[in-house]
Amino acid sequence: MDITIRTAAPAEYAALGEITAQAYLGDGLLDFGQSDQYLDELRDVAKRAAEADVLVAVVDGRVLGGVTFVPTGGPMADIARAGEAEIRMLAVSPEARGRGAGEALVRACVERARTVEGCVRLVLSTQRGMRAAHRIYERLGFTRTPERDWNPLPDHLDLTLITYELTL
Repeated sequence: MDITIRTAAPAEYAALGEITAQAYLGDGLLDFGQSDQYLDELRDVAKRAAEADVLVAVVDGRVLGGVTFVPTGGPMADIARAGEAEIRMLAVSPEARGRGAGEALVRACVERARTVEGCVRLVLSTQRGMRAAHRIYERLGFTRTPERDWNPLPDHLDLTLITYELTL
């Protein structure tokens, strides 16, 4: 399978938003299911693209998944500090999983981070249940940073996101 990684086109935003939302829903990653407010953010690819770089994995013109690459902080950064880029919202459609799209998207983010002036690390947050993604990160040399784990909803019990970093 020949996967192309490129910047998402506006005509692909709706499809990528739905792939991302359905991936999170299907994997049981949203505590409030269909009523989870985070679904709106997952679907709002136009907003992400205005504030960061949104990449898609495409085969034969079909979007298989995508990722948000945050090169220098800003409103899309969750944990990035000075000198760090960040990966957010990696998602691959269920039927395309296991075919290399997720890894290709992460590799593209690593390569982009290496081109950002002053960037020394690439960081990300992930949920404990995202084990397939963890395997990708670890295979590519990311290491766990438990000291940076955090809870985006402090009033919500056990929503701690675990973190990884890759020194460039």
